[in-house]
Amino acid sequence: MPKYLWPFLLAVILLFLCACSTVSVKTDFDPATSFAQYRAYNLLAPSNETIGLSPSGEKALRETLRNSLATHGVMETDENADLHIVRHISVKDKLHVYQSGAGVPYRYGRYGAWAGAPYGYTDVSQYTEGTLILDFVDAKTQKLVFRGIASATVTDSVTNAARIKEAVQKIMQDYPHPDQVK
Repeated sequence: MPKYLWPFLLAVILLFLCACSTVSVKTDFDPATSFAQYRAYNLLAPSNETIGLSPSGEKALRETLRNSLATHGVMETDENADLHIVRHISVKDKLHVYQSGAGVPYRYGRYGAWAGAPYGYTDVSQYTEGTLILDFVDAKTQKLVFRGIASATVTDSVTNAARIKEAVQKIMQDYPHPDQVK
């Protein structure tokens, strides 16, 4: 392979790997909040939680959150927390319906591949989507100051633990650094 093609091939591989992300994330925060005031947090489960995490998923959530917040100078504590982090977990069965076009595209129009071939088909797949919401609530004012929402396909517990870790890392990338706001 010519040497000038290697950078192009590397760029294509990197784009492919970036496009293969399995978790979609949305975040929002209150820009009027000074995040420098938060030095300690605790992780709470909502009182109405009906779906729990597997032990490996719980471990992935706690460790990733602990490591990510430590880079912002916020440490986990059992008492006197400045910040309460409340998690919400939900799963939903979903269907993905894909319909093919009518025939095969061709330079002079559309035609069927061969006589008797269907002009299109429908493919239906069923999957389960899991959603993790992390609400960061000011302990004194009980005001929501940051929210991260992550969604991904749910499979087995090992894969789910990896996706939870990825989800928390992506959410925490958008957590305001104390020096950036207010």
